[in-house]
Amino acid sequence: MIRQIAEIIQKGRTFLVTSHVRLDGDAVGSELALYEALKSLGKEAVVYNQDRTPQMYAFLPDAGVIVNRLGPLDGFDAVFVLDCSEIERMGEEAPRIAGIRRIVNIDHHISNDRYGHLTLTDPEASSTGEMIFRLIDGMEIELTRDMAVNLYTAILTDTGAFRYSNTGPKTFAVAGRLLEKGADPAWIAQMVYETFPAVKIRLLGRALSTLEFDWQGRIGAVTVSKKMLEDAGAQWEHTEGFVEYPRSIEGVQVAAFFSEISEGLYKVSLRSKGRFSVEEVARKFGGGGHINAAACRMQGDYDAVKRRLFDAIKNGGR
Repeated sequence: MIRQIAEIIQKGRTFLVTSHVRLDGDAVGSELALYEALKSLGKEAVVYNQDRTPQMYAFLPDAGVIVNRLGPLDGFDAVFVLDCSEIERMGEEAPRIAGIRRIVNIDHHISNDRYGHLTLTDPEASSTGEMIFRLIDGMEIELTRDMAVNLYTAILTDTGAFRYSNTGPKTFAVAGRLLEKGADPAWIAQMVYETFPAVKIRLLGRALSTLEFDWQGRIGAVTVSKKMLEDAGAQWEHTEGFVEYPRSIEGVQVAAFFSEISEGLYKVSLRSKGRFSVEEVARKFGGGGHINAAACRMQGDYDAVKRRLFDAIKNGGR
């Protein structure tokens, strides 16, 4: 598959690179590394995301090239859709982007529905960043420091700083290669995990006040409502990582984070320990992800949404 993708790149001139709404480190880092690889080959590339780049990833090399508006699309030879399990997750421009002549779908989610003309998926990969590394390496493109920083950030964030079960020997081998090319692990970790604005910590305090348990302490959950965001003067990006707090509690097997998108609509982030598959739970509600990390959207009254989710967890997603 890498050979076929390489052919599309070699024959084309102008490419669009995009990912899902509500960006994370894997999405942004992967996009920027691919952008830099395409530019190194003399190609033209545009990186588009519906949502603006979270401030915590503004330090990434070339983060300033990302645009949040799209003009005419007929000039693109292909679009690379990264880390996006369903094409609809690109957002409002998904129908237009789907009309581009060639769609290359690169993703590591087990729930990927294999849309597009070429699909490169690997649920065993730690991250889409690891897969972009394989593509760059397979095409024998010189790996620059900027590519290394972007890819290391992608891998670091999607493995929970190398703590999740998707971390394996290949993950560390790739990370080692990236360090050799100039990625500074201490600096990147500081930028990602130790450079938070005060508003995030204030919001975290409000979120932790909602902490609750179910299933004899095996489920832990926190919630952020729109009003809490407004009162704290925060944005949705400031909630990244909140689901890790209930997950870290002794005895909790499954953690849930409810984020109110609009009245009666919630994004639910799920994390688990061991072999409990939150991907199966998320899939029940139209979402997906990985065994230990998944997400979905649920509609309805908050208490009813919470009850349905907790029941699905107790039933193992069935």
